[in-house]
Amino acid sequence: MLIKRKSIEQQESSRPARKPRYAPVTLSEQNGVRYLHFGTEWVQGAMRLRKPDWLELEYGQQMMAWMLFIEAPQQIAQLGLGTASLTKFCYRQFPQAKITAIELNPSVIAICASMFKLPADDERLSVLEMDALDFVNDSANHGTLDALQVDLYDATARGPVLDSADFYSACNACLAPHGIVTVNLFGDHPSYAKNIKAMKFAFAHVICLPEVHDGNVVAICFNSKPVLDLDALALRAKQILAATKLPAPSWVKGIETSISIAKSTGRAKIS
Repeated sequence: MLIKRKSIEQQESSRPARKPRYAPVTLSEQNGVRYLHFGTEWVQGAMRLRKPDWLELEYGQQMMAWMLFIEAPQQIAQLGLGTASLTKFCYRQFPQAKITAIELNPSVIAICASMFKLPADDERLSVLEMDALDFVNDSANHGTLDALQVDLYDATARGPVLDSADFYSACNACLAPHGIVTVNLFGDHPSYAKNIKAMKFAFAHVICLPEVHDGNVVAICFNSKPVLDLDALALRAKQILAATKLPAPSWVKGIETSISIAKSTGRAKIS
């Protein structure tokens, strides 16, 4: 959950031989929860020590809202590793799926392995040290993903590092038919409106769940306009809650709120 501007990773010298600079990776612990920071007080992720595969932060739980629409994913990708919470949860929860995580900072990958119980790569799990933009622009990844989770923040940002219409269009290109992207945004910052505008350009339909924490808003982006049957979604949410303990019924309430707002403002017609 975090914080705008160009990332430290992107602030490279014009000299091609110079390596990119990264913010220091730091840790803190409180009440049985270990937190990741990039040298500031801003939290980049969290892990409950007694439940290392659990999604501790509510926005992280909301990033799984695509489960309401996709029951048996085969390919899942995460842009921005954080504490590997989404990566670990998907790896454990969907044994039939291949999980790919993209992270630019090698220190983050190393700290996830040593301090946040990230499993080693195997035939189902791949953690790649690379730029997220390169990943989504690679035609080999296009049309392959059932779910893409985007959580790209640096030490100083209150908006995603990558936020252009071209970036989100490339994310959409990576989706299989009826694939879904979820994105962590900061609703109380000017970057929010820019990102929403870019998403609406790139995707057929965008739904934003209610704000949690100190401003985090998760957007659900569809590459084809969904049929939003609230009764069916509520039933699916109960199944998710029983199977995973994730608070999926609250996601349905959030979608219902989004529908009501769209209807009241006349800005969208919900099928």
